[in-house]
Parts: sequence; structure tokens; C-alpha cells
Amino acid sequence: MELKAISPFCHEIPRTGDMRVPGRIFMSRRMAAGLSEEEALKQVANVATLPGILTAAMAMPDMHWGYGFPIGGVAAFDWKTGVISPGGVGYDINCGVRLAATGLEEKDIRPVAERLVTALFQNIPTGVGSTGSVKLSVKEEMKVLKQGGAWAVRQGLGDAADVERTEDGGCMAEADPSVISQRALERGLKQLGTLGSGNHFLEVGVVDEIFDEDAARAFGLFEKQITVLLHTGSRGLGYQVCDDALAFMNKHVKTLGIQLPDRQLSCAMIRSPEGERYFSAMACAANYAWANRQILLHRARETFQQVLGIGPRDLAMHQVYDICHNIAKRETHIVDGSPREVCVHRKGATRAFAPGHPAVPAIYRHVGQPILIPGDMGTASYVLAGTQKAMEESFGSTCHGAGRVLSRTAAKKQSKGRAIHRELADKGILVKWTGRSTLAEEMPDAYKDIDQVVESVHGAGISKKVARLRPLLVIKG
Repeated sequence: MELKAISPFCHEIPRTGDMRVPGRIFMSRRMAAGLSEEEALKQVANVATLPGILTAAMAMPDMHWGYGFPIGGVAAFDWKTGVISPGGVGYDINCGVRLAATGLEEKDIRPVAERLVTALFQNIPTGVGSTGSVKLSVKEEMKVLKQGGAWAVRQGLGDAADVERTEDGGCMAEADPSVISQRALERGLKQLGTLGSGNHFLEVGVVDEIFDEDAARAFGLFEKQITVLLHTGSRGLGYQVCDDALAFMNKHVKTLGIQLPDRQLSCAMIRSPEGERYFSAMACAANYAWANRQILLHRARETFQQVLGIGPRDLAMHQVYDICHNIAKRETHIVDGSPREVCVHRKGATRAFAPGHPAVPAIYRHVGQPILIPGDMGTASYVLAGTQKAMEESFGSTCHGAGRVLSRTAAKKQSKGRAIHRELADKGILVKWTGRSTLAEEMPDAYKDIDQVVESVHGAGISKKVARLRPLLVIKG
């Protein structure tokens, strides 16, 4: 597939065949030269054929093959004439990242590092099918689906500042629990407050470099500071919402007269009963994920205090931000010089709103929205900030992580004979895990170079570097 450079950090798939718009890939020339993601590029071109798509079908430098849309894909559809697609959101709805900063430095936790990582692993349920300490009735689960992160805070699991520093205030107002299937409700009853498995993690890190002093100061970050980064989503409930939507959309799309290049792009018109039903269900799953991350952060706060024998004031753990990916959002963007209501799909991509945008929390509005980009457990993670150029060129979007280069099967094969936990320990990183194959599947070699990914979006101007975080302690399912 032809990939044409239009700038040092942006490449285009020219419009051909049934494509309504071109494809646009944000990555450096160095990354593009080594790109082997032919299937993912085909998926970008396929997305470009969908009704109502605006400007371009986009992908970020962490792109790789996914279900229907590539992971790392971004597409905006006209709210009145466009479609919504579960494949453009993904199975793990609102799989997102939350960052908290503390008043501690690395020297404060090194003496208790082993105890701390063990306690976090014991206090935060991980792994496939794990169940949490928060037991819900169906009535309370409905409240979680409607209220999101605020529900957890009302239960004493956090404070109002956490909600204020969460994307959308930790709640999509369009959520309608009445559209959620019985099976999805059953799966969500026991999993609230759990980390899950696969690439989900909780990581204690240290700020090892500041790139933008003003933005870092606004976010409450300083060098040598201890941070907590966690990555998880809507668990089994979100997966079931996606399954349910695909089951009816695969049939529904055949009634629309749309010729799809890939059946995994099954969709509905946004303003149809089917489209609105999915949007409302997706919003419920997003709210569940925000409540889930809120509870996990609270458990982490408690664990730090217990192990270190300090109170909240000495710990001084505050949430920096919580950001979601795997989501579709109703937003207003400038398209062809005029404001337009659109539905932005961000699958394995992150919002990157500019300074001054009203959706950015007031305390950050002068520097732009915080963006949280986790690497793999053996390399760095990054904090970025949103930019005006992202609003103009990528519908306020940027990358979401490092992006896989090896499948889980290939990673397990490549890791044979290696002790990944010892390799990490040699780098000063302590890790605890549940699944037998988790470390092999998630080893650093399975991911792209996070530094190159971040340099691509920074160079493209769709986000700017603020700080780099180095991992110290990791727990995984």
C-alpha cells in the first residue's frame, strides 16, 4: 500500500477506490521506513470508506492491527449523516490510564520496595476473572453505570478532586443502564475494583526528566518524584457490551445498503435507534471503567500509607489526570472552517485538547490537557500536553502507548528460556504477576520503542512532551 510523506512526521494513504477521504498516519520517517503493518494500513483505508467520515481516516505511531479499525485509529463522523462502529471503539471500552503524583521521592520507597510491591499485589485484585472487594447489588450497579467515578467517591473511595481531574468528570451523561443486557450486568457485578489481565497494570514510577517546566508545575510534577500509573478498563462488562452490539449490528448493517470492505466494520447511523442504543450502552461501560480506576487508585493510596506508616498529608498523593481510549465521543470541531458536531472514534488513541479548551480542567487550561502515555513495564512512560495543532489536524487526538510489534503468541515463543522478571530486576524494576504467561506476552520486546512513538507525536505537534517516568515497581495480571 502506498504511503506518501507529506511532512517529516505525517504520511498519507492517497484516496483510491471506495475511499471517501485519504488515510493519514502520524509517525516519523524513521518509523515509516520500518513499518511492517500492512494489514493495519489496509484497515485505515477501509475505515476511509465509511459514510459520513470527515477529513481523513487517521492512525497514530503506535498503530497495529485490530478488530475492524486498527488499534491507534482515529476517525470523526458527521453527527447527522455518519456512522458509529463498535470496531472503532474496541472490546475493552474506556480502557484508560490514571496518573497520581505523591510528595515522596525515590529514596523514600527504596528501603520498602519489596514490601510495597507485595502489598499492592495483595490489595489490588489482578488476573483473568478476578473479583473485587466492592460487592454490588444490581440496583447499585445501575448507579455505577449512570454515575461513573462520582459513585465511587460517594462511597468514600476517593475525593472530589479526583473527579475534577478525570476526562469528562468521570461520567458520560448519555449512559442509559436500561439498554445493558443481563449477561453484561452479571459480568460487571463482581469485577468492580479489579485490574484484570493482559496489558493492564499498576506501576509505581519516578519522574526522571522534565521537558516543559511550566506544564510540569501545573500538573504537580517534579524530578525524582514518586508516581502511580494504572491502566485498566471496563472489564467483562465492557467486553459484553461490545459483543452484544456486534451481534445486532452485523445483522442491522445489511439493511442499510452499505458495502463494507470488512464485516468487522459493522455499524449503524449515529442518529438511528440502533446507533443511539449502542452509544448509550458504550457510555455505561465507560462510566463503569472510571469507577473501576477510581477504586483502584483509592486502594493504592491506602496501601502506600499502610506500608510506609504515614498519613494522607505526608503521602500527598493527588490525581494528575485520568484519560480514556477505546471510546466514541460527541464533540465539536472546526471542519472546513466551520464548527461541526462530530462523533470521534478513538481506538487505542487519546484525547489531546489544547490550552483554553473548556473541556480541560480549569487548573490545567492554561497549559492544555494532560496526556498519559504508558510504555512497556521495562521502559519509560510519558506525560504530554494537548496542543492547538491536534485540534486542527487530528480532531484533538494523539497516541495512547507504545503499540505491539509482536503478537502474544510470538512474544511467548521469543521469550522461551528467558527469565523476564530477572531481566527487569537487573534494571531495578520489581514485578509481581498472576498469569503464567503474562510476563512473556507483555515483555518489553513485544512493544515498539516508546521514545520513537512519543517523538513522532511531539514532532508532528499534536502533543508536546512534559515529563518522562521511569518504572520501579509493577503489578500485572
